[in-house]
Amino acid sequence: MGFVQTVKNIWKIEDLRQRLLITLGFIAIYRFGSFVVLPGINPESLVALQQNASSGLLSLLDMFSGGAFANASIFALGIMPYISASIVMQLLGIAVPAFQKMQREGESGRTKINQYTRYLTVAILLIQGPAYLYGAVGAAIPGGFWDWVLPSTVILAGGSMFILWLGERITDKGVGNGISFIILIGIIARLPQAIVAEFDRLLNAPGGLVLLLLELLFLVAVTAAAIMLVQGVRKVPVQYAKRIVGNKQYGGVRQYIPLKVNAANVMPIIFAQALMFIPITFAQFSVSEGGGFWAALMNPGSFWYNLLFGLMIIAFTYFYTAITVNPVQMAEDLKRNNGFIPGVKPGKKTAEYIDTIMSRITLPGSFFLAIVAILPAFAGLMGINSMFAQFFGGTSLLILVGVVLDTLQQIESHLLMRHYDGFLKSGAKIKGRTGSAAVY
Repeated sequence: MGFVQTVKNIWKIEDLRQRLLITLGFIAIYRFGSFVVLPGINPESLVALQQNASSGLLSLLDMFSGGAFANASIFALGIMPYISASIVMQLLGIAVPAFQKMQREGESGRTKINQYTRYLTVAILLIQGPAYLYGAVGAAIPGGFWDWVLPSTVILAGGSMFILWLGERITDKGVGNGISFIILIGIIARLPQAIVAEFDRLLNAPGGLVLLLLELLFLVAVTAAAIMLVQGVRKVPVQYAKRIVGNKQYGGVRQYIPLKVNAANVMPIIFAQALMFIPITFAQFSVSEGGGFWAALMNPGSFWYNLLFGLMIIAFTYFYTAITVNPVQMAEDLKRNNGFIPGVKPGKKTAEYIDTIMSRITLPGSFFLAIVAILPAFAGLMGINSMFAQFFGGTSLLILVGVVLDTLQQIESHLLMRHYDGFLKSGAKIKGRTGSAAVY
C-alpha cells in the first residue's frame, strides 16, 4: 500500500507528472525508431546479422542500441559514438592547454566543448556508418556506394544525433540523465528475450528449474553487491565554527562530506567499453583463421579481452574520479564557510587529507568495479546463455543499477520537497536521503 500511495503522490505533483510523461514519450519515440529499417533493406535478409548479434562482441553492440543494431534500423549506431567523442574531448582537456582553458571558462567553455564533441561525434559516425553497412549488413546491402551506402550513412548519422537530442531533452525536461537513460532502455529491452532464451535452454535439462532458480538468486546477489558499490560512501566529519550575529547563533553544526567509494559511477565501464571497440575494429581486418591475440579481443569471454577490459576500468575509475572530485576546491569551500575537518588544518592540509582518503577508497572501489564488469565471462563459463550472462554483471548491470538509483533519487527529491514520503520509509535508504551532508 505504501508503494501505491507513493505512485499516487507522484501523480499529484504536476511538474513531476509532466516530467515523467515527457520521459515516457521520448522513450516511446526511441523504441519506435529502433524498428524502422533503413530504406531499401528487406528485413528478411537480416537473419544472418541477427544470428551474429545474439552472441560475442556484436551482442554488446546490439545491447547498447536496444536491438537496433541487429535490425539495421536508422538508430543502429546508437549513442556509443557520442560516448567515444566525449572520451576524446576529456582526454584533450587534460593534455591540450587550449581545451584546459575552455574548461576553466565556466558555462561558455562547457558550451564550446559540447559543440566540439558533437562535431567529433558526426566525424566518428561518418566513419562507422560505412563500416557497419559493409561489415555487419553485408549481403543485405541493396545498392552501391553512391546510390545507397552514402545516403544510408547520412541517415545513420542523423539517427544517432537524433538520439543524442532525445537524451538532452530528457535531461532538461524529463527525469534522470537522458543519455544514461537511453542506454538503460536499450539494455532493459533485451532482458525479456534473454530470460526466455535461458528458460528454453534449461527447460528440458535435468534439474533445469532448480538451476534457473539458483541463477536468479545469484543475479539478485550480484545486483545487491552492485547497489552497495554504487551507494557506498566514506563520511568525512566536518565541523563549522560558531558565529554570533545579533541574538542568533550560526554554525557549530557537525556535518560530513560523503566521499563515494565509486565516485565515477558507471562512466569508467562505459568509457572502457567504448574504447574496447577500437582495437576490435582493427582486429576484424587483421585477424587470421588461426586466431591469436587479436582474435581473443573479439571474444568477450576470452582471458585477454577481460584482462584488458578490467585494467581499463581501473584506469578510467582513477581518471574520472580525478576530474570529478577536486579536493582543493572542496578545501577552499570549507575554509570559506568556516568549516574544518577535526584534527586537520584548513587549506592545503585539508586538500591533502581528502585526496589521501579518495585514493584509498578508490583503489578497492575500482577493483570491485572491474570484478563486477567481468562477471558475465564467468557466467558464460558456467554454461549460462550468452544473452542472459550479460546481466550477471558488466556494463548492463552497473548501468541498470546506477541509472535506476539516480532516477529514483530525483523522483524522491521531488516528493520530499513537497513533504511527501519517498519510496523508502524505513530500512535501506536511497542515497542522499538520510543524514546531514555538506554539499559541494
